[in-house]
Amino acid sequence: MAELTTLSDAVATLVRDSDTVALEGFTHLIPVAAGQEIIRQGRRDLTLVRMTPDIVYDQMIGAGCAAALVFSWGGNPGVGSLHRLRDAVENGWPGPLRLEEHSHAGMANRYAAGASGLPFAVLRGYVGTDLPNHTATIAPITCPFTGEVLAAVPALNPDVTVIHAQRADRRGNVQMWGITGVQKEAVLASRRSLVTVEEIVPELTPVAGAVTLPTWTTTYVAPVPGGSHPSYALGYTDRDNRFYQDWDAISRDRDAFGEWLAGVTG
Repeated sequence: MAELTTLSDAVATLVRDSDTVALEGFTHLIPVAAGQEIIRQGRRDLTLVRMTPDIVYDQMIGAGCAAALVFSWGGNPGVGSLHRLRDAVENGWPGPLRLEEHSHAGMANRYAAGASGLPFAVLRGYVGTDLPNHTATIAPITCPFTGEVLAAVPALNPDVTVIHAQRADRRGNVQMWGITGVQKEAVLASRRSLVTVEEIVPELTPVAGAVTLPTWTTTYVAPVPGGSHPSYALGYTDRDNRFYQDWDAISRDRDAFGEWLAGVTG
């Protein structure tokens, strides 16, 4: 059963140094506030997992939280590169960063395998790419029925998954709607989980196309209004396009980033 708590208490309990941590949300409902709380609490040597690492992982990498990144695309959406990520990969600042790159399909299938209790997933998603030559967690597998050679990828089972959603009820049942990605699978695949929400309501009411996570699927739920900023939460907040543009200049310069980081941690 999910326990209602605060963001700071949830991160202090759930996220430990050297953990594998997934912060998921596709374009929308990105748990940025939780990522910044992990920064404030000084976690180190994390393996960060995310299908589309954007500015929240740029911030965490620049803050020295990460030792490795498992991903399928990385960038500042609509703007350009993640400069703290690039600095870590190209120059080892603030520390070296190991990369494990997959396709979107590969990452989604890895989460689905983890959520299903399977050891690996099988797909065609790497045909015509050179990713199998560079990523050790992609291996050929022959179909026992057709003889077709496919790609196998190991299940993802993060130590901790963090997502953001629109609301939860007082029992810890979570509801999200709009553009969703692999949040459900990432939570089900994880050993521990945190959902930050815009609000706690007495009862969840039906919403067309909504994804509902029953209380037994999550460890903690924390009310964090605006917790996805600068991304958005449909029905609650709008996307802050200016912040994404401003982040490009902040993240390009180590000193400018340091000033931003001092504002977050101070």
